[in-house]
Amino acid sequence: QRELEEARAKVEQLKAQLTAADVDVHNLRKDFEEQARALEEYKLRAAQLEAIKRRFELLRNKLQGLTKLGLKVVVRKNRMVIQLPGDVLFDSGRETLKREGTDILGKVATVIRRDDALMKRSFQVAGHTDDRPYRNGIYKDNWGLSVMRAREVLAYLVKPVEKDGGGLPVANWSAAGYGDTDPVSPNDSAEGRQNNRRCELVVLPSIEEMLDLRSLTTAPPQ
Repeated sequence: QRELEEARAKVEQLKAQLTAADVDVHNLRKDFEEQARALEEYKLRAAQLEAIKRRFELLRNKLQGLTKLGLKVVVRKNRMVIQLPGDVLFDSGRETLKREGTDILGKVATVIRRDDALMKRSFQVAGHTDDRPYRNGIYKDNWGLSVMRAREVLAYLVKPVEKDGGGLPVANWSAAGYGDTDPVSPNDSAEGRQNNRRCELVVLPSIEEMLDLRSLTTAPPQ
């Protein structure tokens, strides 16, 4: 009788072990499937990131030709930016484009017009100033001056070529003024202030490019 009870107990123990093993196998299979899905999602995100990088590099290469005009093509805040020196475009405290300014803008517009992909892009003209107080002008402050300078650049760029403008599509362009709120250099030197007096042509991202790139660089599952 005792041996029979021990045998039954052994059988029950084996059943419990088999049940536990079955649960472990099920859990392992579930974990494996989840890891496989996560890996496929990561591969997809990595492919998306690589495609965005390729488009980004292609855009950078297209704009690099502008450096031959003495302009800077930089990446700021995850956006491609063409920097135009304010002192080349405008006299101090003024918003009317100088002849030198229209000449350089005309060359920029020509580069964009000759490229179908660039012609389809959206741009923002961003006006910036140094932090010196704006005085003796028709605008209240640097912010007002930066807005009007951006508008002046925009107006030239979208004016038809036959009217001596840039001939760019008005629907793809906008303007904004930032005053002294977004400097690229400290304002504690003449050189720094000169760097900050500028207009930027900012290449606006498409919906695809507005993806959060940080989410695309997540490490693959271990």
